[in-house]
Amino acid sequence: MDKANPDNVRKYIGDISQVAGIKHYEFLDGKRNGTRAVDFWTGSGLQFTVVLDRCMDISMASYNGKSLCWRSAAKEVHPYLYESQGMGWVQGFFGGLVTTCGLTHLGAPCVDQGEPLSLHGKISYVPAEDIGIKQEWIGSEYAMSVSGLMRQVSVFGENLLLRRTITTWLGKSEVLLEDEVINQGYDESPFMFLYHINIGFPLLSPASRFVSTSEKIAPRDDEAADGIDRFDRYGEPVPGYHEKVYYHEMKADKDGKVKCAIVSDDSGQQPYGLALVYDKSQLPQFVQWKMEGEQYYVLGVEPSNCWTEGRDKEREWGTLQTIKAKEKKRFAVRFSVLKNKAEIQEFMQSIQKETGGDQPRIISKQEMIEIKK
Repeated sequence: MDKANPDNVRKYIGDISQVAGIKHYEFLDGKRNGTRAVDFWTGSGLQFTVVLDRCMDISMASYNGKSLCWRSAAKEVHPYLYESQGMGWVQGFFGGLVTTCGLTHLGAPCVDQGEPLSLHGKISYVPAEDIGIKQEWIGSEYAMSVSGLMRQVSVFGENLLLRRTITTWLGKSEVLLEDEVINQGYDESPFMFLYHINIGFPLLSPASRFVSTSEKIAPRDDEAADGIDRFDRYGEPVPGYHEKVYYHEMKADKDGKVKCAIVSDDSGQQPYGLALVYDKSQLPQFVQWKMEGEQYYVLGVEPSNCWTEGRDKEREWGTLQTIKAKEKKRFAVRFSVLKNKAEIQEFMQSIQKETGGDQPRIISKQEMIEIKK
């Protein structure tokens, strides 16, 4: 079948949903009752779920039936159950391929200029409005997308609009996430933004390796410093494991793009991986969250414009980002499944071309703060 010719594809099927499509539905039980979602399948083996009522985050993703992401026992909690104080955010943290953090604050709970701030901000609990779903042939490609708006608004406070579009294509194993954040208020606002990307079993295992164009790496604290030589490797799940957080300085290629991936080479299965590509000028910081705990076996890869220690720390360091009145900021991350050994090798070669095959240099957190400035 000539996949590049829409007419030839149609000859084989009664409806496009036979090979690819989008399903729009609502959960009907538990803490996720009433939560709207959209399922995508591309015909390549890639499937994923976008939760419309949770900032259009991606709560599930799999390739050929194997999960690409870590999922918590919380599952897709309805946004109206959001616990807005302290660490309450984690009670509805489903993990998933993407959870968005921000927009005026993220990271550890803190008090900044007298304002109490909870873990990771509000935006991941904001439902989408003006939702649009498209499925259409564009030339020889069949594109499937969902778009919507999320508003983080407070009277006498911020007025920020997040416009999101998520796109994939028939026969491809790629997802493009595009965001635009607009300050619709008349005052400058603090702006902290991070993609909490959560890689899990079976892609993540002792047979996996995290690869990136990282040039320098710094531990967040003494806990992370212990074992930094294995920042890119995982062992078996460990009872009572304490998280390790690393800050990376990523090298961009000639087009300004940063590349990283988690690849698995388990001898008992076909090697595969998941790659990310994004623009460093949009997301200059990179946080790695390493968890090897039982049930909490996850690699967090987190492109961002900040770190995760709280807004008070960013202000103290002189690194707090802002968004001016009427200003627009754009972001895009492309996810690509590396389907076999050949695709993994090609991607690894592109990484080695940028890094020269060198491991990142370990530096202190204070040195990384100076680079961050």
